[in-house]
Amino acid sequence: MIMTQKEMLFSVQSQLAIDLNCTIDDLNGEKDSIIFVEAKKNPGCRPFPRKARYFEILSMGKSIVVSATPERLIIAKTQMEGKNRDTVFSLPFIRGLYLHFLPDVQKIKPMSPPKLFSFERMEREEVVGLLDAAKFNQAIIYDTNLPWQTDLAMLAKKDGEIVGVAGASKTCTKLWQIGIEVLPKYRNLGLASYLVNRLTFEILERGEIPSYDVIASNIASQRVAYRLGYFPAWVSDWRCNFEGLE
Repeated sequence: MIMTQKEMLFSVQSQLAIDLNCTIDDLNGEKDSIIFVEAKKNPGCRPFPRKARYFEILSMGKSIVVSATPERLIIAKTQMEGKNRDTVFSLPFIRGLYLHFLPDVQKIKPMSPPKLFSFERMEREEVVGLLDAAKFNQAIIYDTNLPWQTDLAMLAKKDGEIVGVAGASKTCTKLWQIGIEVLPKYRNLGLASYLVNRLTFEILERGEIPSYDVIASNIASQRVAYRLGYFPAWVSDWRCNFEGLE
């Protein structure tokens, strides 16, 4: 059964609170307030790699939550306290923001497939066979040493050749992360939208949550999200450069 929007947001916020070592109330604090918390690997946190010195900044549109190891938390407070949202997210050590989209379950609808292509769904065991096709590295995880892999994929084929892939990785109990890659020759034909749409409903119908994550500079990928009925749910950065500050 597909979750309601309220259930989806609560589940996502519960996961983000575990990841950041904050509370749901922190994520919904006063607009532009900054909440500083010490980073901690809590049980159930998503298995993204963290170095000994860690920093992450995240906002769901109201408060800003900064989760960091102690030495970087001190730097963040010094640099951020008393500043407005735009200044905080433009600080030199923040390298590039990621937008994280969630489906609007009231707006998103199944799409009709583009003509002249065939489509195929693959589970994790079958996806392994794509590991020699590194041209789809925006959709398929090729590093088998990572603690998560591509668990589900939708393929587009033309005359037997794979020309587009949408892949999803289950990074925690309920949340799946979607990526998409279409060969240049076959872009702007509706394949990206259709593949992500199909994968979205595959995940929603399991009672789970797809997220579509895009670096802020990738306008084309953001257009895919909006076209499908996704909305920006939070913004974050963790790939920071503290050179000269520590």
